[in-house]
Amino acid sequence: MLSRTADNLYWMARYMERAESVARILDVSHRMSQLPGGQEAAREWLPALIISEQLEDFERTYDAVSAGHVIAYMGLDPANPSSIHSTLKAARENARAERNILPTEVFETLNTTWLEMRDIQYARLVEWGFREFFEWVKERSQLFTGIVAGTMLTNEAYHFTRLGTAIERADNTARLLDVKYHGLVPDDEAATDEAADYYQWGALLRAISAFKAYRMTYREAIKPRQVVDLLVLRRSFPRSLHACYAEIHPTLETLRPGSECARLSGEQYARLRYSRPQDITRRGLHRFLTDFLNRNAALSEEIARTFLFVPGG
Repeated sequence: MLSRTADNLYWMARYMERAESVARILDVSHRMSQLPGGQEAAREWLPALIISEQLEDFERTYDAVSAGHVIAYMGLDPANPSSIHSTLKAARENARAERNILPTEVFETLNTTWLEMRDIQYARLVEWGFREFFEWVKERSQLFTGIVAGTMLTNEAYHFTRLGTAIERADNTARLLDVKYHGLVPDDEAATDEAADYYQWGALLRAISAFKAYRMTYREAIKPRQVVDLLVLRRSFPRSLHACYAEIHPTLETLRPGSECARLSGEQYARLRYSRPQDITRRGLHRFLTDFLNRNAALSEEIARTFLFVPGG
């Protein structure tokens, strides 16, 4: 397969997953702001900018952090390359470049999503409802993922598409969990306000579509260590870091066996496969997640070198 084709498919999937990621990050902040005794606006919405690494650019445009400003910037701003608006457009453009090899349904899904997205202005978003907008983005991304699984041949094109989704999803899950470090929840289970702690963890689980999975797996009150187990180590949950690397590593071994990117992914996969929740909490969740994000970024760079991708798609 031509490097340019592989690059387009890989980034098509990454951009679509990134749009969903931004929607989930905003959803966490929005849910937190609706909790009893919600904190001041800056405290509720600042973590969304920090964990998505958009704070510096945001401050060049806005002089204050608020729900409206953050949602407008991360959701609708065409000048922000990481906004939902920009990533849905980029996903569609990458797909358009490969229409000759993509199933019609895949391109039509991305094209329709972008055509609907480009007409959404802030006034309409307020009328529609923030939560409804976030759910729409997640549903369009999940529709894309399902159509890819149901219509694409299991060939190199499919593998590069799935690789892009899994790399981006792993990054997303780690960043959502890192909300904990940036002030939305206490740093240990002995929270001074246990009710607030419970609702905050619940809001995080709901935003990542993991609340029912948690209930079915643990069948008890929400505990931080078990949230870490579910979202980091439990392979049976499809958005966990372990589940992502259980797909990333075999895919890279299929595409380029014995390569440096296959080796790096194997190291990360083994680390996730054999770690225990207490190992992570003992080390510190933020430290673990920072290390994971750095390793995930290094793997992404090695994938680009191995397959001669253009950085950033």
